[in-house]
Amino acid sequence: MIKVLFICHGNICRSPMAEFLFRDMIHKHHLEHKIQVASAATSQEEIGNPVHPGTVHKLAQYGISTKGKYARQVTKADYANYDYLICMEAWNLQEIRRILPSDPAQKICCLLDFTGHPRDIADPWYTGNFDVTYEDILEGCSHLLEHLKAKL
Repeated sequence: MIKVLFICHGNICRSPMAEFLFRDMIHKHHLEHKIQVASAATSQEEIGNPVHPGTVHKLAQYGISTKGKYARQVTKADYANYDYLICMEAWNLQEIRRILPSDPAQKICCLLDFTGHPRDIADPWYTGNFDVTYEDILEGCSHLLEHLKAKL
């Protein structure tokens, strides 16, 4: 079982969008028994809060629900429990290194590092543009899925 943890600042916009979009992709490829996915935050700001309405609405356009998801923070135990800890941007990488200062297995990276055009995924909390964020996450998740399928 490959375990993936998506990470953003608050765990209410980008990382749950990646979690539920990727979960949907895994389901459509019949890989639920081989790949497990979750998401978390680098900060404590939104702990316990539900997914941002913009993310809920954007995913609902594709029939994807985020029901039951509440923000949580990354823990030291997550490093042992997940094979990939995937951040949405360079700032998240900086913050995750505060929580997990060592990465001997090289599990920590950014989502768009799996694409031919690595870059940050804009935070729609600030931009208000959930469409652009969705397109970037879709691109990253598609490449990640191909990467993982090659490992299975």
